[in-house]
Amino acid sequence: MAVVFAIAVATFVMFATEIFPPDITAIIVMVVLIVLGPVTGISPEEGISGFSNEATITVLAMLVLSSGISRTGAVQELGERMASFAGTDERKQLAATLAFAGIPSGVLNNTPIVAMLVPVVSDLANRGRTSPSKLLIPLSYASMVGGMLTLIGTSTNLIASSVTARLAGEYPSLHRFSMFEFTKLGAVVFVVGTVYLMTVGRRLIPERISPEEDILEDYELTPYLTEVVVGTNSALVGRTVEETLAEIDLDVDVLQLVREEATFMEPLAGKTIRPGDVLIVRADFSTLRELMITEGLSLVAFSQVTEEELAADQAGQNLVELVVPSWSSLVTETLESSTFRERYDANVLAIRRGSELLRERMQQTQIRRGDTLLVQATEDSINRLATSRDFVVAQVPSEPDYRRSKIPVAVVIVLGVVGLAALGVFDILTTALAGVVAMILTGIVKPNELYDSVEWDVIFLLAGLIPLGIAFERTGAADLIGALVATSAEFLPVIGVLWLFYVITTLVTAVVSNSASVILMLPVAVETASRVGGNAFAFVLAVTFASSADFMTPIGYQTNLLVYGPGGYKFTDYFRVGAPLQLILSVVTVLGIAIFWGV
Repeated sequence: MAVVFAIAVATFVMFATEIFPPDITAIIVMVVLIVLGPVTGISPEEGISGFSNEATITVLAMLVLSSGISRTGAVQELGERMASFAGTDERKQLAATLAFAGIPSGVLNNTPIVAMLVPVVSDLANRGRTSPSKLLIPLSYASMVGGMLTLIGTSTNLIASSVTARLAGEYPSLHRFSMFEFTKLGAVVFVVGTVYLMTVGRRLIPERISPEEDILEDYELTPYLTEVVVGTNSALVGRTVEETLAEIDLDVDVLQLVREEATFMEPLAGKTIRPGDVLIVRADFSTLRELMITEGLSLVAFSQVTEEELAADQAGQNLVELVVPSWSSLVTETLESSTFRERYDANVLAIRRGSELLRERMQQTQIRRGDTLLVQATEDSINRLATSRDFVVAQVPSEPDYRRSKIPVAVVIVLGVVGLAALGVFDILTTALAGVVAMILTGIVKPNELYDSVEWDVIFLLAGLIPLGIAFERTGAADLIGALVATSAEFLPVIGVLWLFYVITTLVTAVVSNSASVILMLPVAVETASRVGGNAFAFVLAVTFASSADFMTPIGYQTNLLVYGPGGYKFTDYFRVGAPLQLILSVVTVLGIAIFWGV
């Protein structure tokens, strides 16, 4: 038991400090449990059982189904209708965002839903002269509460159902969740959350990005962008841009080259510099001064680089924000090591990391999950970036490669998966896998796209932590924690203990992740219920709902991280808006459980 507790504490520390990505941490934990098998009670077969676990495979299948819907453009089609309904009225925009994010999240994984809607909602805000900050936190929160409408709304529900089924052998009052097991409570939570965000929450959300603000001003880039003229005797004359950047070894980027009436941008590497060329460069003041002294450059008189100039129509270029999700291959890489510029013919002008702005030495800066890159690129490059799973582009691409003709077929497949599972014809694992096969056979998802459709970090996180949950049960660690929590029954009624457990689970979720918290806390919850004479299923539901309710930090839930950069939020904004919602939903959820199932 002591060894398992030590492993659990080390796991929490690694999650909180992000020494390794969460999925790598989970695999390390799995290996340690197997190596220490004689003490932890975990055999090699049990250690890798997470990879064959029903919930893990179901989550994998649901991710493919969500990707299939994404490839048809069905969510974007909803977004266009949302925009036509909302217009420029902020209240209507907010109501549309909550509805169009929350309801689909009940039948599709909520993380892909948010990833697909970030550019739609950002464009909606820009068209209506509304701050994106006012809509993006509600987008994330709506998807979280919407995910509690059905069994398949979030991976947390599927994991909770699987763990509960395993515990049912020891606790007969437990059973696997049905498709609409907790829909009535989920609907109450969704309505309460929506009302809060439309009233109190709307006033608490700060306007971090002004709708009137130039994007260069928003990133405080104006002092770093300068127009310089190449003199007749400049050392740069006759050299290519690539040769120049390699030889001067300074923190500078050439973003644009203007020659008479022609404007050139990426790819600029092979462009030979001539006398009289005007270069738009990104550099700080000291670097710029050194360039002017050593390379024979001079400032363009009375010139200030503007957003319109960098996104000039005649150059076919735009400024766009890219969010780096946790599953991106760029995480822990640098722009230089990932050859970002060469791969996408795009320049990174700045990096937003929470409330911090990075504008220097970016080529050597290690990319983290949740970073937002401000990029200058052509329309073709933006369309290519939009199809890459390494980024969430905060702008709807001009020529998206959607399979819109497949929308009706995709919708029928998803409804079939939900309907057959709900009616009990087949279990959710069977129907989800059958849905994947149907999407491949109908051409919605092509075979070579199958593996790219899966967020493998989520799969490895689940598979790696499931044996830790087994070890908690087997060694008696869950019993001991349950006994400690049960002592609260000496001064609290059972419903008070249930609420306390909800709060503890939300705090654990803020430190680790929603999937990790449900795996670790469910055995403890059931043991606590048995000791206080409570309804074990009620405690299971409290943990399930609490694990999907991390509104107070941007890192505890994936959807919060996706809107962190595009909304320009500070870390504390999530606490400011989310803490009251967390408190309200803790009371509403616990009371709902007591009314519908009893405690």
